[in-house]
Amino acid sequence: MRNEHTPEQPLASFQVITDTHVRDESDHIHNRHLEQALADIATFSQDSSGIMHVGDVTDRGLPSEYRELQRIWKQHAESLPNIRYTVGNHDIGAVVWQDPPIVLLEMKEGEVAELLEQEADMELVTKQTAAESAALIEQLSGGTYTLSAVTSEQEGQDGGPISSEVDPITVAGLWHRRLSDFEGTTGMKGSYHDHWIDGYHYIFLGTEQPHPKDCDMSAEQLEWLDAKLSERATLDHPIFIFLHQPLMDTVAGSMKEQGWYGVNQDAELKAVLAKYPQAILFSGHTHWQLEAQHTMYDGAGHMPTMFNASSVGYLWTDQDEHLEGSEGLHVEIYKDRVVVKGRDFVAGEWIEGAEFTVRYPSVAHILG
Repeated sequence: MRNEHTPEQPLASFQVITDTHVRDESDHIHNRHLEQALADIATFSQDSSGIMHVGDVTDRGLPSEYRELQRIWKQHAESLPNIRYTVGNHDIGAVVWQDPPIVLLEMKEGEVAELLEQEADMELVTKQTAAESAALIEQLSGGTYTLSAVTSEQEGQDGGPISSEVDPITVAGLWHRRLSDFEGTTGMKGSYHDHWIDGYHYIFLGTEQPHPKDCDMSAEQLEWLDAKLSERATLDHPIFIFLHQPLMDTVAGSMKEQGWYGVNQDAELKAVLAKYPQAILFSGHTHWQLEAQHTMYDGAGHMPTMFNASSVGYLWTDQDEHLEGSEGLHVEIYKDRVVVKGRDFVAGEWIEGAEFTVRYPSVAHILG
């Protein structure tokens, strides 16, 4: 019989981080925040099933940033569990975000190779003006950018054809190059993958096009997800899903008017998830701090529970303002519940008011 004064121990635990936005300067604040986060996680992650990264691993998807990620990880790896990664739009998108942004689909294939493989001069690789960059950001914020064309006849941002003298890289070519860089450093295979760890299923989803901002999922990925969710599925056994962009009108920052939801197949993905209310989905992308409203979305009676995992690199507020800081989640799995706790990595403290409990079986009202 268990001693009444002995705290109940979780069956398993793991950590969730996202939006590290690693840069190629070792003393950049994003990099320092990641170092602090990993050092802090090492203090409470004994027997952890792993660290789950929800995307935007790097800020621009450059090889120098991946090298810096490897440097930071190697410094802490011995005291940490394994880490698994989700693709983010900054890692594999069609834009290298800087001032001004570089639109990769407006560049020749050789220029893209030079930028992504050799980190050549940034001045060389874009004809875009500051005004055009501002227009691009406004366009992406409205969610209107599409990547449907994949030939040299591809349309430009203004709806007209890109000049034939530019001979831009195709979407397929860009996607292969960007995803290969991501896979080579993280060890992940493809933009979606799954893992059984300590008896629990961890499923990672991701875009299959280099969209600058959103996630574009194929019908094949949705079918794969449905099949994976059904594996050994029982209503009292949680399944954990990781996707960089949140679904619309769910967690913090994803409200329609806020504009930071970002799955093009929003309705289709929700239809699959609705069949598995025991799932818990973690997303990033919005950077919304854990003290904001809607860190947890309870499913509203017809969907799985979802969590905003905040950001390691920098934070955002309900007042639509940038906030310096670094946060993530610690997840504990018990027989009848999952407990999710917010962590301030800079202070090395639990965040007051950011502790949530999902109880199992939690789905009787959905089924009955």
